Parts: sequence; C-alpha cells; structure tokens
Amino acid sequence: MAVLLPHIEDSNKTNYFPPKGEYETFQDEAHYAEKVREWGLSSTKDVKKEFWYKEKTHQRLVTIKGYEIFGQTGEYNTIVIEFQDGNVSCIHPAYLKEMQSSSFGKELKTVDETDSTEESTETSKPKAQTKKEQTEPIAEESIVSGQKSEEKQSAVAVTSPSKKETKTKKEKPAKLVLPEDKVHFTATVKQFALSWNHFNEENDEVVVLENVMIEQEEPTEVGLAWCAHSKTLKKFELAVGDTLEFDGKIVKKSLPKGKDVEDEAMRLEVSVAYKINNPSKIVKK
Repeated sequence: MAVLLPHIEDSNKTNYFPPKGEYETFQDEAHYAEKVREWGLSSTKDVKKEFWYKEKTHQRLVTIKGYEIFGQTGEYNTIVIEFQDGNVSCIHPAYLKEMQSSSFGKELKTVDETDSTEESTETSKPKAQTKKEQTEPIAEESIVSGQKSEEKQSAVAVTSPSKKETKTKKEKPAKLVLPEDKVHFTATVKQFALSWNHFNEENDEVVVLENVMIEQEEPTEVGLAWCAHSKTLKKFELAVGDTLEFDGKIVKKSLPKGKDVEDEAMRLEVSVAYKINNPSKIVKK
C-alpha cells in the first residue's frame, strides 16, 4: 500500500507571504461556504475544500485556513492558504481563482519564454548614436528656455487672487468613524434585494437594513447598511419591518445594484455605503 507524504516546499521556488499577526477564521462550515462562494471559488452544491496553487514550474494542492481584512475601512480580503507541509501564505481571492483555470500555468510559461527571447535580442543589437540623439541636447536647451519664459508669465498671473478662491467653502458633514472590532448593533429590516457579485458573476441576495445603530457607550447612528442574506439569517425567516439585535463588524463597502432584476421588489431602492460582515448572536424582536 502506497503512503502519501506531504509536499516539502522549497523556499527558493515558492514565495511565501505569511499573514501579519492574527487573521480571521471560519465560524463553521456555513461561514466557510459563504466566504468561498463570495470569492467566486466554488459554484457547486458541495463547496470545494482544496484548490490549486500554481507557479511557473510546479503546482500544489492547498486549503483555505482563513482570511485577512485590510484597507482603510476593512472592505477587502486576502485569503490565507495552507500548503501540505504546514506553511501558510496570503493570496488575493481573484488571483487564486485565476489559478484554478487549466490554462493558467501555460500562460505563465509562454510569457516567461517571450521575455527571455526579447531580452537576448536586445542585448545582441549594437548601440549606435543616431542624428536624432546627437541633436537632442540642442532641442532640450530650447525647451528649457521656453519653459522659463512660461514660468515667468504664470508667476505674474498667480499674483492676482481668483474670485473662486475668495468664496467661502461649504463645511462637509462629519465623517463616520467605523470601529475596528466587532460591535453590537440594532437595526430594522428595510428591504430584500439582489446585488451583483463580480467574483462569481451572478446576483446574490442581500438584506438592506435601516435605523442602524452601533450600541456602545456613545451610540453611533449609521443609518443604512447591508449584509448577505446567509443561511444563518434565513433561519430567522425575516420580514420587512423586523427589528434585530446582533454583533458584527462594519466596513465601508457600497452595495452594487443587481443586473437584469425582473422582480421589482428585489431591485435596490437606495444607495447603501456600509456593509456588516458575519452577523452573529442575532435576536429577532
């Protein structure tokens, strides 16, 4: 009977990008399935557990251990994958999706061969100074002198203040400061809608919430927010007007409108700027 041993990776061949500190892990199988489908990595009923990681000279089967949240408002993810020998590395979801294509490795090899051919051709060409190159210094001098005269003219023009600058600027509304950690929310269900997911190129069902409040020492009014209508939420059989309490992490991520939505009730009514990730400890009132 053959014994299957894990691949021992060569650090000279595989470039690792380990996560910076702690990263998000999956709460359960349903949470795993939700994120993998959100990234467009699986569209089958049974969600994939292993994925191909491809380099120019080799490919490896890897698993997804979790993900990092990054960006100024925490709206982006990088996936944390694990190799068979236990090494972990970060990768963008769209790049891992590309690696699942059968033509991915061939494209890398073709590009590498083309680059090396062009490089050898360039080095074999003798260098010769053309008439155009010999006359460039004279042309540059005339350009510089022209630029100096233009700068003098522009300096005179700048001394007279424009009318637009004298007008008082309107004060912008205070920017909402989002908490970095999970917090407690109260909200009301406003609408169920369809939103276009560019990873798997299909519409996803979402829940639009209104009267969203971050409940802390100083409550913060968010207004509108949205979240995925996950299997966890569907268990509560939500209806428009239901009041909810839950924990979650809020990020700035606009809700895209659905494509070719025939049902008017599922069309997005308003623009929603904030998303709530992974609602938990849900209480329906």
